[in-house]
Amino acid sequence: MNYDVVIPAAGQGKRMQAGCNKQFLMLEKKPVIIHTVSIFDNDPWCERIIIAANSNEINAMERLMKDWNIKKVKAIVAGGRERQDSVFKGLKQLNSSSLVLIHDGARPFITKEQIHSLAEKANTDGAAVLGVKMKDTVKKVKDGLVLETIERSSVWSVQTPQAFQFPIIFDAYKKAAMDGYAGTDDTSLVERLGFPIHMVEGSYDNIKLTTPEDMTVARAILNKRKEEA
Repeated sequence: MNYDVVIPAAGQGKRMQAGCNKQFLMLEKKPVIIHTVSIFDNDPWCERIIIAANSNEINAMERLMKDWNIKKVKAIVAGGRERQDSVFKGLKQLNSSSLVLIHDGARPFITKEQIHSLAEKANTDGAAVLGVKMKDTVKKVKDGLVLETIERSSVWSVQTPQAFQFPIIFDAYKKAAMDGYAGTDDTSLVERLGFPIHMVEGSYDNIKLTTPEDMTVARAILNKRKEEA
């Protein structure tokens, strides 16, 4: 089974407080974006990688891909103002794709096994997303006041990749652009068209690097994987 992947990596990650795009931060002597892209580059199921980068960083991103011998990146496009804009620009590079994954550049710990489970589900059922069950009690709050406790077994924390048969996600993005609708993730654009989304259980290691504290966790995950290897 073959798929293409769009990787949005244009955000400047101000919460990381690094003074640069977090994609270029070094994690165990390797840039974060290279950790992420390498997983797909080494997956025989992956045919093409499209990266959406900040327009001022396209040359730097191209150099990184060359320096780290990444073979499957077919285009690095200028990202948009928001993540949704960046993903749509990436999708427009894939008009011949049958199955497409969308994955955050700052999630470097996805595994090939999780990718394959997700791709198989989307290939069969149209749309699928990785997620994990909530560990903590979840409460609905308004103006600092707890309104209710939400039944935890039905609440999942959603991750990426998110996987789709290409016509489904492309139509959803086109409709969102026409309507001026901003979703919270890729599946939310598909949901509003009434298409079912299937949940595939992921891993708590599949974190998104957002704050300086996340980099400490990331190093711990890498050390754990070294010990398990």
